[in-house]
Amino acid sequence: MNSFYENSKDDYLISTDTSKLNIEVIHKYLSQESYWAKDIPFETVKNSIEHSLCFGLYHLQEQIGFARLITDKTTFAYLADVFVLKEYRGKGLSKFLMATIISHPELLNLRRWLLGTKDAHGLYEQFGWTRVTEELSNRFMTRFNPDVYKKVE
Repeated sequence: MNSFYENSKDDYLISTDTSKLNIEVIHKYLSQESYWAKDIPFETVKNSIEHSLCFGLYHLQEQIGFARLITDKTTFAYLADVFVLKEYRGKGLSKFLMATIISHPELLNLRRWLLGTKDAHGLYEQFGWTRVTEELSNRFMTRFNPDVYKKVE
């Protein structure tokens, strides 16, 4: 399925059409405001978008939020880089974004979703996410390089 998936509510639109994305807005947020991708290079953001299923959030065609999935669209998805710009928070847009993502027709039969968050557990729990249990924490492993963006020129 190569068609774009879109959902709208009032003056807001969520679209998987990557041609609508404002990569400068996404990069600025990730590199300057996020805690998880501080100093990420522009080219890294651009490449991550090219290789992911992306959901742009727009108000009157202006990019105001974003999320991306690293997924095979069959069994697994990792949710990453979720944000809504500060001036648009408190309007239910994160919930609108999450509801749109989990209702995407190509993602309805995934066996496992995964994400990492420091402070948004409450949002994700509203959509069926649970914290990793002791049993699962013994199964998952990580390889983490927190300084990778400091080495990139």
